[in-house]
Amino acid sequence: MRKEELAEILEKVRQGEMDTGEALSRIAMEPVTDLGFAMLDHHRELRKGLPEVVYCEGKHRDTIRPIVETLLEKNRGNILLTRACDEVYEEVRAAFPEAEYHRQARYILIRREEKELVGKIVVVTAGTADIPVAEEAAVVAELTGNAVERLYDVGVSGMHRVMSRADVFLEANVIVVAAGMEGALPSIVGGMVECPVIAVPTSIGYGANLGGMAALLGMLNSCALGVAVMNIDNGFGAGYFANLINQLAVGGGSK
Repeated sequence: MRKEELAEILEKVRQGEMDTGEALSRIAMEPVTDLGFAMLDHHRELRKGLPEVVYCEGKHRDTIRPIVETLLEKNRGNILLTRACDEVYEEVRAAFPEAEYHRQARYILIRREEKELVGKIVVVTAGTADIPVAEEAAVVAELTGNAVERLYDVGVSGMHRVMSRADVFLEANVIVVAAGMEGALPSIVGGMVECPVIAVPTSIGYGANLGGMAALLGMLNSCALGVAVMNIDNGFGAGYFANLINQLAVGGGSK
């Protein structure tokens, strides 16, 4: 269910075209589907503007198809599967030929609508190895209706690269910065701009990087103002959080 569907029901009640009993029944109708191995939340689109997202990593392929079938039946928006490998995509595409695979971001998308892209989110990486995490953020931001500009491979080992592109940040409402190694780039960007910066530590780096812990701790200790930090490799969370900030900035609220 979506906000516009709920508004339509309430308007019919107001005009006397629907009684309150029927309205309550439609609002409460199957908010959750129990598949035995999964409890699917069909009111998430109403609350968050995006249907429940399917996290594929760790799931058996046989469980993914019934989840997608149920989401397609009960929701109206785009269906998104994250952390999907090639084998999962082949399984999904066999049942749903319209499925799109964003291999770099490891997303599968079943697109049922297009949204107008508004505002501006800039997604930045320190290196090319950070791009998969950044693409997670960029794709989910675009999917939720935000204009995204990408600026990749501008890390601190060559500061002139990011400094020379400072103009890209001028119209941004929020910036997502993905970085591994020591995770210094979000602090640099945070010190350059007025808008919020969402730092995403990645697990890219040699042994003392500790799978992203070094970058995470460095970002948490940033002395730059306006830097918020996501969990390691959480591009999806960064993209959705950037969406919330951008939509508020353009006056649209959460979509």
